[in-house]
Amino acid sequence: MRVVLKLGTSVLTAGTDRLHRPRLVDLMRGLSAVRQAGHEAVLVTSGAVLAGWEALGFPPRDRTLAEKQLLAAVGQGRLMHAYAQLADLYSVPVAQVLLTADDFRDRTRYLNARTTLNACLARGVMPVINENDAVALEQLKVGDNDTLSAFVANLVEADLLVILTDAPGLYTADPRTHPDATFIPVVERVTPEVWAQAGGAGSHRGTGGMHTKIQAAEVATRAGTPVVIAPGDAPDALSRIVAGEALGTRFLAHTSRLEARKRWILAEVASGSLRLDAGAAQAVRERGASLLPAGITAVEGRFARGHTVRVLGPDGADLARGLSRYSSGDLTRIQGRHSRDVEGLLGFTYGPEAIHRDDLVRL
Repeated sequence: MRVVLKLGTSVLTAGTDRLHRPRLVDLMRGLSAVRQAGHEAVLVTSGAVLAGWEALGFPPRDRTLAEKQLLAAVGQGRLMHAYAQLADLYSVPVAQVLLTADDFRDRTRYLNARTTLNACLARGVMPVINENDAVALEQLKVGDNDTLSAFVANLVEADLLVILTDAPGLYTADPRTHPDATFIPVVERVTPEVWAQAGGAGSHRGTGGMHTKIQAAEVATRAGTPVVIAPGDAPDALSRIVAGEALGTRFLAHTSRLEARKRWILAEVASGSLRLDAGAAQAVRERGASLLPAGITAVEGRFARGHTVRVLGPDGADLARGLSRYSSGDLTRIQGRHSRDVEGLLGFTYGPEAIHRDDLVRL
């Protein structure tokens, strides 16, 4: 199982105005336990601005963008240093990855980020992800790390997104102001009624609240990833959730990740076409095999890496739609050639496939 864990500032501070080291130890121990159980883990963390505020002696806050960027620049290194030190205690190698909204909007940057994260996971390295608040403009920010975690879950095609917070989960109303509010263990679909139960914003230390967590749940479940919102102070919370225990509120996925991906590919307007020889056409049509450069006889149109293309048989019949791993110019240079020749011809490689089978939808 591939799990994305999002930690909010309120969890990292345990209700204080500082990073709470004992809580960080507990959280890292939980991540280590999940990895030892054979699962892959990606951590999306808040806390850089708070860490910067702590490092500078808690100066008065004016909440301007410039101040947030300053505090993030000061605090991000301290936050990552804390994670790296604690991860070393459990022999967990970690990698810092800072993302902005453009990394999800631009197709090339999106693919590059996905390649980096998948490479980390393939090597057993746990990515520690935060938004690059030190440089992101307000209009180009993801906005909050709840939403960022949903984007990351989609990026790495996670099996589960866990958002740990300072609340037990979702209630019928804000329990801080409505003592008679009842707990909601399962949400089948995010409806207007669910939004009405979200309540207000979070604490002065963070930017979230239940509203942003429901927004993240809606994004992730539409892409096929279930979401659990659970209390960060519960003992062994992550391990218990991954093991299937009913802790917190679970949001059910609307569809499978594969079906969501197929719908996305089919909805894209094709930027070009790849014509195949008879052998490659048969492999794609009958087995849904990956498309290798050797099977391509012609490249039509101009497109960039990651764009959707039509896959055509020798007679021009539509066989499939897929996301090209190479640009049209690169494919023109490697068409008909063996995959082992790609790096020598281009000077780089994005892998042996022109279109991987996971990015291919047969018609």
